[in-house]
Amino acid sequence: MQQVSPIPVIDYEGSQYRADFWMGSERQYEDRVERLALQRLLPTHGGRIAEIGAGFGRLADLYKNYEQVILFDYSRSLLQEAVNDLGGDGRFIFVAGNLYTLPLASHILDSLVMVRVMHHLADVPAALRQLRRVLHRHSVGVIEYANKRNLKAILRWAIGRQRWSPWTPEPIEFVKLNYNFHPSWMEKRFRAAGLRVEERLAVSHFRLDALKARFDAWTLARVDSWLFKAGGTFPVAPSVFLKICAPDNPVRALSSSGESKLESLFRCPFCQAEAFERNAEHQIECTVCHGVFERRGLVWDFKEAVRGPERERFALD
Repeated sequence: MQQVSPIPVIDYEGSQYRADFWMGSERQYEDRVERLALQRLLPTHGGRIAEIGAGFGRLADLYKNYEQVILFDYSRSLLQEAVNDLGGDGRFIFVAGNLYTLPLASHILDSLVMVRVMHHLADVPAALRQLRRVLHRHSVGVIEYANKRNLKAILRWAIGRQRWSPWTPEPIEFVKLNYNFHPSWMEKRFRAAGLRVEERLAVSHFRLDALKARFDAWTLARVDSWLFKAGGTFPVAPSVFLKICAPDNPVRALSSSGESKLESLFRCPFCQAEAFERNAEHQIECTVCHGVFERRGLVWDFKEAVRGPERERFALD
């Protein structure tokens, strides 16, 4: 049985995202500057970390000092690319599923990363509620979003080449399931979700083809990093990175090491129970609704149950 999400979700299944977007020199600057931002905000080591929207594992090498790493994405095919590169490292767990019914157990993560995902989310408050749920009181999260009030948008609007105003707070969907968000609107959404913003960086100030053609990626990224903190006070860069925490959450639910049973890491996307039993090496069953999920090619697939829940009321409308 496959879930049918009432909230639209962008699907990179079968895409050539890695080759088409990240390979070659055109995105070297973006990759390097995002790594510098993460290194500034994310603890260098820890117990358990999850990257939401990890795709093919572009940023996975930044988690080398974590005991357990969960790479989560909606696309099975992108995760399989990550498996091809990282599957031999026992610290990594690969999980396919829907962020809006995030199949990770509550309060188990010491750190969380979500980069280049927020701009695809049709329901930001629903997503933030799920992210808060998996954090504990002392967790650190780093979340990136696309800034509506960026300098290019301001200039285009000022000379009449853009209809929508970068100053108004509401999100703008410029292409289907591609959104830019105003910083003040986002701050309110985080606050409403019970997430506290501890630090804000403005990132990718030099995302212009002319600059990227003239200067090498590392130089641009290094100069950009000098502007992270100051730019974060009033972001006009196209990307904003937030360091967040959930101070009112309970303490950590599980051991942060790999000693915890694998099935205890998961939450049923159908009935939301956190009560799985291992049926076999590659299969787990929810003891409440009896939905059965399995690992295929090292990817735990929560997008589709091998056997659906016994009661239809657990299925998503």
